[in-house]
Amino acid sequence: MRCCLKSLYLCVEDMERAICFYEDLFEQSVTLKDDIYSVFDIHGFRLGLFAYRKMNEKHLYGNNCLPSIEFDNLELLKKIIDNHQVVFPLTKIHDNWVCEIKDSEGNCIEITAPVG
Repeated sequence: MRCCLKSLYLCVEDMERAICFYEDLFEQSVTLKDDIYSVFDIHGFRLGLFAYRKMNEKHLYGNNCLPSIEFDNLELLKKIIDNHQVVFPLTKIHDNWVCEIKDSEGNCIEITAPVG
């Protein structure tokens, strides 16, 4: 059986704040906007934002699920790092530069860029 990962969602406390964070990070507008579930289409991959409290769900924040977002180059990565709380410092790992930052809702996300 073949499968394909097409989406992932992050739980958020404040939908508007989270949308602003990811619009700035991706430099694109949210694709579908709703008070409970909003979506960004990133080259066919759907990143959802879920307002879990509106559905009375419990949630713990942390780094148990770490979305990894690749950017084109190190210079762009450094600009992004300068504007966000760094959890894991910029480090060269094999053929990639890797860093972890916190989003506006306390979720850890990995940002990467290829070396060279």
